[in-house]
Amino acid sequence: MASLTIRKLDDAIKAELRMRAARNGRSVEDEVRVILREAATPAAPTVTTASNASRNAAIPRWHNLRHNSNGLLRITLIIGGGIAAYKALDLIRRLKERGFIVRCVMTNAAQQFVTPLSAGALSDERCYTDLFDQGSEFDAGHIRLARDCDLIVVAPATADLMAKMAHGHADDLASAILLAADKPILLAPAMNPLMWNNPATRRNVAQLARDSVAMVGPEAGEMAEAGEAGVGRMAEPVTIATAAERILRPPQAQPLKGRRVLITAGPTLEPIDPVRYIANRSSGKQGFAIAAAAQAAGAEVALISGPVDLDDPAGVTVEHVESAREMLAAVEAALPTDIAIFSAAVADWRVAHEGAQKLKKTAAGIPPLQLTENPDILATISNLRDKRPPLVIGFAAETEHLIENAKAKFARKGCDWIVANDVSPGTGVMGGDRNTVHLLTRGEGGEIKTESFAVMTKEEVAAMLIERIVSTMTDSSK
Repeated sequence: MASLTIRKLDDAIKAELRMRAARNGRSVEDEVRVILREAATPAAPTVTTASNASRNAAIPRWHNLRHNSNGLLRITLIIGGGIAAYKALDLIRRLKERGFIVRCVMTNAAQQFVTPLSAGALSDERCYTDLFDQGSEFDAGHIRLARDCDLIVVAPATADLMAKMAHGHADDLASAILLAADKPILLAPAMNPLMWNNPATRRNVAQLARDSVAMVGPEAGEMAEAGEAGVGRMAEPVTIATAAERILRPPQAQPLKGRRVLITAGPTLEPIDPVRYIANRSSGKQGFAIAAAAQAAGAEVALISGPVDLDDPAGVTVEHVESAREMLAAVEAALPTDIAIFSAAVADWRVAHEGAQKLKKTAAGIPPLQLTENPDILATISNLRDKRPPLVIGFAAETEHLIENAKAKFARKGCDWIVANDVSPGTGVMGGDRNTVHLLTRGEGGEIKTESFAVMTKEEVAAMLIERIVSTMTDSSK
């Protein structure tokens, strides 16, 4: 039997055959042959072994997830050729953390930076690379990859890929998918600043915008090439994943609409002299994530941040400060507010007498530094008689005896809630993208209640905290 012709199959069976063939890396025709061969072979007794269970567990589950997972959303991720392609591997993980099913496509250039095996292993799916692949193009594979998803993400989106999109080229698998797409497309551009600012690229960007193609980034910063800097860095994987989530799960209700939320974030820098300062390792990521979540919930958000290397959240009023005293003054100027969340890692001390000139080494040894206590922003606002926010939330960053120290801080500061987290070096919380938090609140009898959460991304922590705030304010208004 050289060929097969099958007619009068309903669409559901056709779709199942296509997905099974793609999952097993075969054409639909070959998949049908396998099914017929299995059906014609006498059944052997079914024996479940450890090796069978292990093998079955390793089978990609795209088909099963698609049909039996309560509507999980699917993303086709196209990885373009550029040094930023290595970030796409982290992006796969970030998308899956948010509950998306990810299927990868790689250009030939992308394979010079990362391998299809890496992308396939992280996504639990075969990674597609070739337009003329007998295993997929037998059944118009690029059409399926373009349409059997809810969103197409291109990261990194190179100047070449964007030019192909703008002009309708389709000479490889990635560009063919993009031309055949009837789903939303999100680009994460990444290229040298001179390429990004080239008039041809600017025209292509404008055309893609007219074609309703969404973009996230690029960002400003150092390039991979030595001595190169400017706008062209691909947005961070967390930022891209968040943008994808906003497209696929657009915000519905705005429960904090009409509320004012004040948030502090990042470290403070306390000058020793014009050159040196006292600081800490806070990145500000948690506070910025909370600000973005509050804004998404409809709140009017004022974010007061110490020095950080982060883009200001969209739709949020941001004031940048350096010292603890500047932060306190900015906080007081922002009152009144409905909710105040103090996630900043404020330095406890500063130098009592800041040097007017750079302190020098002398024969007498190390110059003495006399320290004095900084203002306690959380305690100051928590104990205001006038303009005290109805809900004041502090953060307790500890390296030992986490809950014990957090409870002591809770009792001492006078705030309404404390979010405690372990910032020991081994946790990677300071400067990292994940956090493990414990929420301390007061019960009706005044006792301190502690609720602990599993490790989450900082965006997930922010969403959880805003959800609790909304729930509490809703209950109090009844």
